[in-house]
Amino acid sequence: MKVLKWGSEHSIWFKRERLCSTEECSAGSGTYCKHGYVFASLSGYLVRKSENGMLPVISVVRETESQLLPDVGAVVTCKVCSINSRFAKVQILYIGSTPLKNTFRGTIRKEDIRATEKDKVEVYKSFRPGDIVLAKVVSLGDVQSNYLLTTAENELGVVVAHSEAGVPMVPISWCEMQCPQTHSKEFRKVARVQPEFLQT
Repeated sequence: MKVLKWGSEHSIWFKRERLCSTEECSAGSGTYCKHGYVFASLSGYLVRKSENGMLPVISVVRETESQLLPDVGAVVTCKVCSINSRFAKVQILYIGSTPLKNTFRGTIRKEDIRATEKDKVEVYKSFRPGDIVLAKVVSLGDVQSNYLLTTAENELGVVVAHSEAGVPMVPISWCEMQCPQTHSKEFRKVARVQPEFLQT
């Protein structure tokens, strides 16, 4: 499959702009057909895909969708996959509020969980598999390695966690969450969530 981006890197096509005739390309995501032409249904970059000699498919993607890799300093939303005594392994699902089409692997090391009393941190008292966590990118990964992440700020840490009964827990302090059904408490590194990261 061949993927082409028409125009320069910063060339933006605008909503309702005519892109080409339906004889040249078929309409993909972010486009629509009218009177024999393909038009943009949103503003963004143009992507053309041609496969096996068939009519190319033309799509328009937003700039945020073309962002492939998290940058250092970016706040990401991730899901905890596994933990051990030294670190938590996570999957990066969002950069800011933008969902990623392809997830990335990340690692939160024991020393990057909290800003204070790092020697007293215990990974299993901070995260559990399945937790949704807000973290910040410390260093970039590559194909073979993970992104290094930190939760060593008040605004970073666990935002969604389920109790052993499978019920979403409520934060009651910066280090504890409680099951509203059984009232049992569990340790977590709880995030003080900022309004821009609150989503349903």
